[in-house]
Amino acid sequence: MGKVAFVFPGQGSQRVGMGRDAAEASARAREVFDAADAALGESLSSLCFDGPEDALRLTENTQPAILTTSVALLRALDRRCDMAAGHSLGEYSAHVAAGTLELADAVRLVRRRGGYMQDAVPVGDGAMVAVLKAERSAVDEACAAVDGVVEAANYNCPGQIVIAGAAGAVAAAAEVLRAGGARVTALPVSAPFHTSLMEPAAERLAPDLAATPMRDPSVPVYVNADARPVRDAEAARDALRRQVSRPVRWEETVERMAADGATLFVEIGPGKVLTGLIRRIDKTLARMNVETMADVAGVRAAIEEHRRG
Repeated sequence: MGKVAFVFPGQGSQRVGMGRDAAEASARAREVFDAADAALGESLSSLCFDGPEDALRLTENTQPAILTTSVALLRALDRRCDMAAGHSLGEYSAHVAAGTLELADAVRLVRRRGGYMQDAVPVGDGAMVAVLKAERSAVDEACAAVDGVVEAANYNCPGQIVIAGAAGAVAAAAEVLRAGGARVTALPVSAPFHTSLMEPAAERLAPDLAATPMRDPSVPVYVNADARPVRDAEAARDALRRQVSRPVRWEETVERMAADGATLFVEIGPGKVLTGLIRRIDKTLARMNVETMADVAGVRAAIEEHRRG
């Protein structure tokens, strides 16, 4: 019998209206939004449901909004997993799913995390670009060939890597990659996430993580920084600090989870980004997503069938 993995999306998956139908149809989902509103002392739920979009796109709002929506859909689904992972801020959602973090603590942490990450590099000084149709070695070589800070930020799947860093260095590396035949697309973000330029944000977040109660996760949580599972609270805390300034090793994470027995991956949260990446990583893996209440019944049935083997 194969194992069920829950995976949770990161920044970029947000949309106005997310989570509304879950909150209206599921008391458990509504409780999640109410708890997030209380934790932040403001109506995060209204921002998710009604926008405005420009406010939802602000990093310090986007991160708690996506986490809350993901956890609300998880509660509405009301099924358990054998392992969990999340892309960037989705790692916090995974830890809520595994019981490592309480929802209120996670919401407050990602609100601070988003602010710290935005503050680490002035707007306009950093950039991120997606690189398609290039080998990992070519991307790493292009980053090393130019002056200034530019690094791989996300190893998402074969043929899709995100690079980030100082704006001028990113532009120079992008030209090298274009000359080599890669497709390069600028991303609409305001900071070079998951690079060494984020180390000041990681340092500011460390005391908050240290002061936040955490429990040993009930299931293994596969972390971005190492593409390996953590099974105790201190390892989880350390990984959450390091992931701020380290690349997201998503391709390796999915491969490791599959090697450890995961055969059904369920993406829980707004969008289908991770579902698409998993398909590109390994087409043999079963994939489903829960984005609205319309998805819940089918995913519940698939999980139950999967467990019966």
